[in-house]
Amino acid sequence: MSLRITSRHNPRLKQAAQLRDSRHRRATGQLLVDGARETLRALTAGVTPIEAFVDEASIGERTAAALAELERRGVTVFPVASDAFAKLAYGDRADGVVLVAEHPVRGLADLTLPPAPLIAVIEAVEKPGNLGAILRTADGAGVDAVIVADPRVDLFNPNAIRSSVGAVFRKEIAIATAAEARQWLQDRRLALFATRPEATITYSDADFTQGCAIVLGSEAYGLSPEWDAIATGVSLPMLGVADSLNVSAAAAVLLYEARRQRGTR
Repeated sequence: MSLRITSRHNPRLKQAAQLRDSRHRRATGQLLVDGARETLRALTAGVTPIEAFVDEASIGERTAAALAELERRGVTVFPVASDAFAKLAYGDRADGVVLVAEHPVRGLADLTLPPAPLIAVIEAVEKPGNLGAILRTADGAGVDAVIVADPRVDLFNPNAIRSSVGAVFRKEIAIATAAEARQWLQDRRLALFATRPEATITYSDADFTQGCAIVLGSEAYGLSPEWDAIATGVSLPMLGVADSLNVSAAAAVLLYEARRQRGTR
């Protein structure tokens, strides 16, 4: 480990804390990863580490494993007094490690698909918590790729990272414009399914066993109208007073229905 940090006003600590702002992430090409589990998943996914900070009073088993991996990779780790670490950590969910890393660049050209892939497309989702939850669900359901189209929130927003429990670092996630995503999907002759409240086909009657993409839109604006001409609409029955599900809940229903139809593998 490197020199101990005791002050909340330490310049290195303040510089790292600025990465909670998207402007600083864009300007520096860096991001923050909160948590030992998320740090390990980022490193496993190939994210390039820069430096790390550890709360010297919170080194449990998981934190020790993250520190061992950082040490193995030669990453500088700064021990931090707990009151100073609170300036950097995310809310009350910190478990003792914050990593500063290079911001990965992910595009459609980086995706490698198996035969008959299952793809999730997330268009213009506004809330980082919803984005992270969908990425976590996609990971759990064994989705082959996720396309984040026209994002209204930074993919590597600290809240998105944390709510995805590190699944955001999977290499099978790409960022693109919605127009690029539509062209890319059509070029691969994939069946497209878009969630629409008025659709006559319910989600359980759609054929998700073929190579396909499930497209979800923002809660505020829904999907852009350009999807209407190329995607089959599917609906989720709403039997109460609410007319729709939260987008992350809808994603969970649809992606796990696709997994059910395909079987576990």
